[in-house]
Amino acid sequence: MKIALIGYGKMGKAIEEIALQQGHEIVLKINSDNKELLSSSSLQKADVAIEFSTPESAIENIEYCLQAGIPLVCGTTGWTNVLPQIQARCTALNGAMVYASNFSIGVNLFFELNTKLAALMANQPQYEVILEEIHHTQKKDAPSGTALTLATQILAYNKKKKQWVNDISDNPEDLEIISQRIDPTPGTHSVKYASVVDDIEIIHTAHNRSGFAAGAVLAASFIKEKKGIYTMKDVLGL
Repeated sequence: MKIALIGYGKMGKAIEEIALQQGHEIVLKINSDNKELLSSSSLQKADVAIEFSTPESAIENIEYCLQAGIPLVCGTTGWTNVLPQIQARCTALNGAMVYASNFSIGVNLFFELNTKLAALMANQPQYEVILEEIHHTQKKDAPSGTALTLATQILAYNKKKKQWVNDISDNPEDLEIISQRIDPTPGTHSVKYASVVDDIEIIHTAHNRSGFAAGAVLAASFIKEKKGIYTMKDVLGL
């Protein structure tokens, strides 16, 4: 598989390492220093593009891939307020895209646990729920995309909570997400249900970036010859 890497920071380099170990070829590496090399013609050397850049550049990068007809794996977070428009654009151009807030296989299993736990707790109003996430100081967005996915899943079931906030809140309708930025943490997410008699907590702790990178390469293999819009649930058959 020939891969174009759009975004060549720590995650891009981790993806490159995993991809090369699996026998894939990196045919294009784009970062902020050579952005002018990103074009339809350069992208068409690849079978698939993997995009891990910044919230400010992700939408433009996605558009380049869709215009070039190159299947895309996108893991950049912080821009998903326009995700419906991007998905509509993908459909209009008969493109192919996997978007996930987190490509780690473990995290996606954690998402499934979170959804199940939220459903079980829906009729247990004595528990108060809170989210916490810790990442390295170079992470651009807060809360993390993973935390927002967890929050969305909880809000779908929790009758008391109406919206998430990225802070401590006195409003009982707010789902609190507490974000911390501490080096060198790759990513820790916890969901805690607390009552006066006990606590129930689920935690996912990443030890390094290789889990995210492996999931992104797996998603690239999945999307390579497909059309349409997919998530990691599709990639993993969940």
